This record gives sequence, structure tokens and C-alpha cells, in this order.
Amino acid sequence: MTTTVEIGTPSLVTIAQKTRAGARKLGVLSQEAKNEAIEAIAKALEAAAEQIVAANAADCEAAEAEGISKPLYNRLKMDETKLNATIAGVRDVGKLPDPVGAVQIHRELDEGLILQRITCPLGVLAVIFEARPEAAIQISALAIKSGNGVILKGGKEALRSCTEIVKAIRQGLAQTQVDPEVVQLLTTREETRELLELDEYVDLIIPRGSNSFVRFVQENTRIPVLGHAEGICHVYVDKAADLEKAQPIAIDAKTQYPAACNALETLLVHEAIAPEFLPRVVAALQEMKVEVRLDDKSRQFLGDDVLASCQTAEESDWSTEYSDLILAIKVVESSTAAIAHINSYGSKHTEAIVTEDATTAEEFLGQVDAAGVFHNCSTRFSDGFRYGFGAEVGISTQQMPPRGPVGLEGLVTYKYKVTGKGHIAATYSGKNAKPFTHRDL
Repeated sequence: MTTTVEIGTPSLVTIAQKTRAGARKLGVLSQEAKNEAIEAIAKALEAAAEQIVAANAADCEAAEAEGISKPLYNRLKMDETKLNATIAGVRDVGKLPDPVGAVQIHRELDEGLILQRITCPLGVLAVIFEARPEAAIQISALAIKSGNGVILKGGKEALRSCTEIVKAIRQGLAQTQVDPEVVQLLTTREETRELLELDEYVDLIIPRGSNSFVRFVQENTRIPVLGHAEGICHVYVDKAADLEKAQPIAIDAKTQYPAACNALETLLVHEAIAPEFLPRVVAALQEMKVEVRLDDKSRQFLGDDVLASCQTAEESDWSTEYSDLILAIKVVESSTAAIAHINSYGSKHTEAIVTEDATTAEEFLGQVDAAGVFHNCSTRFSDGFRYGFGAEVGISTQQMPPRGPVGLEGLVTYKYKVTGKGHIAATYSGKNAKPFTHRDL
């Protein structure tokens, strides 16, 4: 087993114990100490950039030889530009307010008896992800800032990249007050199953992968799980849409980065504007090399020459995350029908409406069940960095919070601290019970 990029390291239980011990010390460090550690990580990654990029190139070459899918390859690839952007994100995390130690409630229960609710770290995170080596960087920075230890398990396709990344991160931490043991890397599939059983040492698991993988994790652990599987996102172009806005929004949502989980997968178009909008948007999509799949109603508004290069949408297309330059299009008779379609087929990730009708927009935003609901903008804005979180550990589509892009605020919990001066509960019960003051301070 390997976690510290050396061979012959201790068992996973021992590693988890070390991570928890390091996390307890990290959890009480000052904001300054944590920020110094984050800057040390950024500098160590910059110093190791050549090795990281070379390792990623080797990962990409090996993955191509094994027939990796195009979307997964796009997530795996990390050139110098992408690495530099990720390092910039690390420094952005350092600039964020400390999420630990915030007083959420400060209340006098009675004179001299004071209640506080104070944010504190979760403890130890376990994050399992495929491809996306930059995730190891983003997650480590967020974990340090929020006072948590983290055990990382990347996919085999990103093994070389993640090994070099975590090696650099630990080297950076070694120069600070933060114990390098708070960041660990697992490298084998067998360790994943064992990790799911470590409920004594791991406080939260965040799986980032396929729908089936997320379900596997949820069904095989007692540890709380936070994550999303598919990102089946929609853009609905309403009858009151400004088509000069609608077209670039749809094109951006689909093509700006099609492998992203917040990319557009199904475009819904109101039948009233379909005759004007569909020919122009389909032509623009095809110019961007997008494979278009049309429902029967959509086909009525396009010429034979265009239809010859489009496929017919199947029922399965409405529930498919393509993560590629493929887009399904459906014409609907109303915003109510669009909302019903989204709530039936969407994955509760991100949904958008394009309309100039404020009432219709509010109905859509209120009735669509998703972590992100957008009006007159691309679904691609659903992202922790773009939200100002510095980075994200993932995007949660569950109903309970945290929901949507999970940054620092999703990695802390809270505890109640009560301080008295010899107070006892008997004083406040019985026939002559003293009343509480319950005065917010």
C-alpha cells in the first residue's frame, strides 16, 4: 500500500489514524498558520511544475493507449496553463475568510450562563475521484483552510499526476506548522473498499465519478456521503426570450467545456419561437462540431439539408449525460411543460431559463428542483471558483445542505459551547423555576 508516495508504507488504518491525529492539531491552528501552509503548497507546486506536467503527459499517453473516452481524457489532461490556473486557485483559497471559529449564535441563557454556537472542522475527509488531477490540489487547499485532514483516492488513469502533486503538497507542508500527514494519497482499488469501512476515522466521503460509482459508495459505507453523480443540465428558451441572448447562452453552455458536469445536455425550446430560433441555433451548434439530436417536433422547423446531418432523439437521450459535443433538443408547448421535463429527467444539478418575462422566470426558478437555477446566463457558471469559493471539493445535488458547489462552508460543522458560573438545571425547573432570559448578545 502507498500513501506517501513511498513503497512499503503502513496499513490504511494506521494511515487514517495519523491523518486524524494531524487533523486535530490542524483544527486549532490560527488563520495565519493555515494561510502560510496554503502559500507553501502553492510554491511547492510551482517548483514541481515540470515533474507534474511530465507525469500528466505520461498518464495521458497511457490512458490513450488503453482507449480512454474523450470526455475522461479531457478531464485528465493538465498542461502548464491548467496547472498554473489551479495554483492560482490555491492562493485564492488562502485569501478567503477562515471558516473555523465563527460564532453563529451568542446568547445569554441567564445572567452568567452564556451559549455560543461555533464553527469547527469536520475532521477527516475522504475524496474519491476519477481523472481530474487538479482536484487533488483544490481539495487539499480547501481541507487545510477548513482545518480538515484529507485522504485522496484518484483514478488509476491519473496515478502518476496525483503522485507528483501530493508529493509536492506534502513537501510544502513540511516547511510549516501543518503536519504533512493531514494529506494522504491512496493508489490501489483495494484501498477504496477498505476506506469505506473506516467510519471510526473518516467523517465524510466525497465521491466524484459515475452515477454507478456514487451509488456503490453510498451503499457500501456507514460514513456520511456527499456528492453528485450525473450532471444532466438544461437550458429552456422561453417564448419571451431575447434570441440574441439565448443563442450565445446555449452555445456557451454546451461547447465552452463539454466534459464539465455543468455543461448543457438538453436544450428545451418553446414552440412559439422554435421556427425562428431552431434553424439559427442548430446551424451555430453544427459550426461548433456539435452532434444534434432532435425530437419529432423539432424536426418540423428545419430543412431537409439540416435534418440529414442530425439524429433523431431517443427516450434515453433525455436522461443521458454526454459530457461531449452532443446535444439533445426538444420543443415544448409551455414553460410548465419545460419545468415538468426538467423535474422528470434532470439530475438536480443546474438548470437555466432564458426569458424577458419576470413572472415566468420566477416560476421557473421557484419550481425547478435543482441545486442551481439560473436566469439569462450559462449553466457553466455553476462552479465553486466562479462563485468566489476559491475552489470546490465537488458539487452536491442532494436535498440537504450543503448543496451545489461545496467550498469551505460545506467542510465545517459546529459545536455548542456553554459557559456558566456554577449554574444547575434544577434552578430552572419545578414550582419556583427561574425563567431563562434568552437574550442575544
